Amino acid sequence: MNKRWTAFQNSADYRFVPYIMAGDPCEEATIELSLALEDCGAAALELGVPYSDPLADGPVIQRAGMRGLKQKMNLEKTINLVSKLREKGLKIPIIIFTYYNLLLQLGENRFMTLAEECGVDGILVPDLPYEESSYLKEMCSAHHLALISLVAPTTHKEKLKKLSKEAEGFLYCISSLGVTGVRSEFRDGLNDFLRAAKENAAVPVLVGFGLSKRNQIEQFEGTSDGFIVGSAIVKKIESLENELINNREEAIREFKQYVESLLPVYSR
Repeated sequence: MNKRWTAFQNSADYRFVPYIMAGDPCEEATIELSLALEDCGAAALELGVPYSDPLADGPVIQRAGMRGLKQKMNLEKTINLVSKLREKGLKIPIIIFTYYNLLLQLGENRFMTLAEECGVDGILVPDLPYEESSYLKEMCSAHHLALISLVAPTTHKEKLKKLSKEAEGFLYCISSLGVTGVRSEFRDGLNDFLRAAKENAAVPVLVGFGLSKRNQIEQFEGTSDGFIVGSAIVKKIESLENELINNREEAIREFKQYVESLLPVYSR
């Protein structure tokens, strides 16, 4: 693991990892939003790649993907955007969130080479089954990238144990079944699932899918090492679309105020 992952994993803070879509509503805004999130205390950043058939994404992130596609954003441009973020001083780990079809279109070898050159730290591929992931994991290892693992409350006990032990970067624990999106409540037994994941994980265990309010985030502080917020943040970006294009400074100020309103005091 590189220095950015080492700092992430050694942190004693309750880690905040936001998700945004590359190119939403434009590349310049993505850069400013990313820097604002780091300034708000983000410990890492998930950067989504626009895709026309995003099986794991709910309507909010689907719309963000369409806005990104209108900006001609794709996987290769997203990787190059990471290089621009590094040039602007972004220091936290960046994880590319993409579907496998896009990797195949670009080519796994080209992806790995570009990602390592541009300062990408990890990749998350939600439609890649664990049983078929060994080839990509070997490639990631050769290029100093973490392949982020997803586990769900329905993951079999022995499989959860195995995935937890092998996890890299952090272990992504899905709070809810189905696609991404804001949830008003979570299924019973979620904290037990998080405790089971932490028993064998050598990396931080983070909970995501549906978190949109401070009180929701706080309820998992004792059983997880951090939290991922996607749809709620992307929805705020959607509401600021015109301002982020025409009056970005004011829009970024409002965006930061919103993000800070979500965060537990101890995670800042």
